[in-house]
Amino acid sequence: MSDPRQLSIHDFTYELPADRIAPEPLPSRDQSRLLVCERGIIEDRTFLELPGLLPADSLLVFNDTKVVRARLFARRPTGGLVELFCLEPVSPHRAIEPAMQQTQACVWKCLVGNGRRWKDGPVTVEFEAQGQPAVLRAKRVEQHEGYALIAFSWAPDGLPFAEVLRGAGHLPLPPYLNRADTDVDAIRYQTVYASQEGAVAAPTAGLHFSEAVLAELAERRTAAARVTLHVGAGTFQPVKARQMSDHPMHGEPISVTAETLSRLLAHLREGGPIIPVGTTSLRTLESLYWLGAGLVQRPALAPAWHVGQWQPYEPQTEVPAAAALAALLAQLELTGSDTLHATTQLLIAPGYRFRLVQGLITNFHQPESTLLLLVAALIGADWRRVYDHALAHHYRFLSYGDSSLLLP
Repeated sequence: MSDPRQLSIHDFTYELPADRIAPEPLPSRDQSRLLVCERGIIEDRTFLELPGLLPADSLLVFNDTKVVRARLFARRPTGGLVELFCLEPVSPHRAIEPAMQQTQACVWKCLVGNGRRWKDGPVTVEFEAQGQPAVLRAKRVEQHEGYALIAFSWAPDGLPFAEVLRGAGHLPLPPYLNRADTDVDAIRYQTVYASQEGAVAAPTAGLHFSEAVLAELAERRTAAARVTLHVGAGTFQPVKARQMSDHPMHGEPISVTAETLSRLLAHLREGGPIIPVGTTSLRTLESLYWLGAGLVQRPALAPAWHVGQWQPYEPQTEVPAAAALAALLAQLELTGSDTLHATTQLLIAPGYRFRLVQGLITNFHQPESTLLLLVAALIGADWRRVYDHALAHHYRFLSYGDSSLLLP
């Protein structure tokens, strides 16, 4: 295995004209174009055709995270606006699920925009919740390099913070769209199967799935499973380091039920391909392998429910994928839990060897991004042929752009 730490991100770039970035979604989700690259052979199809293009006996794995309205525009007493972008909870809960159900006050790590004139006093957002007027107050309690800790309180109390964000917040569209969110985005910047609130960016590969596509998949008896990875703002973090060894990968929480683990294990043993929908589902699946491998390799130690950025690239004893998943199931049974909760910083780049997945459904990603590294890890040098073809044939790029099915 080559060591991705020695890679230069400048070797994974291409010229992306601004007019190729899709500014809006198409009228219908499943009318997006679909570039199919199977063993290096490229075809142009539409997403509506996807169910008939998947390998036989495929298991599709969806990320069911739901984007929260994490972007707040609060008003100073003098009338000026301050933008707060909620990144992750700090207190009284650090886990996203209980933090969203907090009903009195909380502290979040936030990006602050237009904050130079914001002194020590609180800023407020007036909104409506459950048909009644409400107000959210925000106070900066700590300033750090690049972010601040913001203490939130609201009235009437008793509202879950999730409800507060639904009423007071805006969808955090990707910064490259450079526009305000709309009523269309409220529907289309969510997957039709989104259910677990906590992401600040959409798992965009799933945006193409319509009820019609899901119905055809069910009719064809294509197996499906769900995982949860709450996409963080770090997904938009550019790689600024000259070598990947100096790039800090962002961490994100994942949750996977015992039912999904059992389904994955059975499918793995039967030999059918596992196809993740999106890079977030792929990183979750491969993270499961490393979590389970850790249990097998260090059975006497307490489980480390975290996957480090460079963990796969350290010298270690190889563990069969089925053994890794079985170890996770055994650990859940031992603790009486029905869901695995962990965090992952896994960086997948050329030199990585995949343990669980045999393909990927994904959009077209930004130049010099960790997502492009992941694609290159999966299909090798064909990544450049895929992107050259997409540019030459006028595919739409990034979050609201077209899709691809990559089968190495």
